[in-house]
Amino acid sequence: MSDDERRDEERDEDAVARFVERFASGLVEAGMPRMPSRVFAALLASDSGALTSAELGEQLRVSPAAVSGAVRYLAQLGMVAREREPGSRRERYSVHSDTWYETFSRRDQMLSRWEATLAVGVEAVGSSSPAGRRLAETADFFAFLKKEASELMQRWRAQREG
Repeated sequence: MSDDERRDEERDEDAVARFVERFASGLVEAGMPRMPSRVFAALLASDSGALTSAELGEQLRVSPAAVSGAVRYLAQLGMVAREREPGSRRERYSVHSDTWYETFSRRDQMLSRWEATLAVGVEAVGSSSPAGRRLAETADFFAFLKKEASELMQRWRAQREG
């Protein structure tokens, strides 16, 4: 039996479809729009990590326009990449194995921006006011998250390389 036959035998497409919908639901609960969640989950569950718009549309039973909008959203977040199929005008959309690492690494930049903005807010309302104390505590929380996330990402990189 070839590797392709063995893989086909092991892969249960109905179970994969249920996984895609269940994982997408979790992403929706976390705040991601529904269609980008479904497209991202389908890409994660594909063996190649890359699918065309037509393949995504067929698998998810949605229109090309829905796939296009979802991919645009995911590309803006850096969660998928667009690549041309060799010898074709068709694009493939792919997710890379380090997607989560890269996504969470960008969160550090966002936390830094929020922390800086909160510092401006503290100055605006006065550091001794109730609002100033609340804003300062929020800024401290983001600074804590940023430090902890950075250390966590370093440990992940070491574990992955080890």
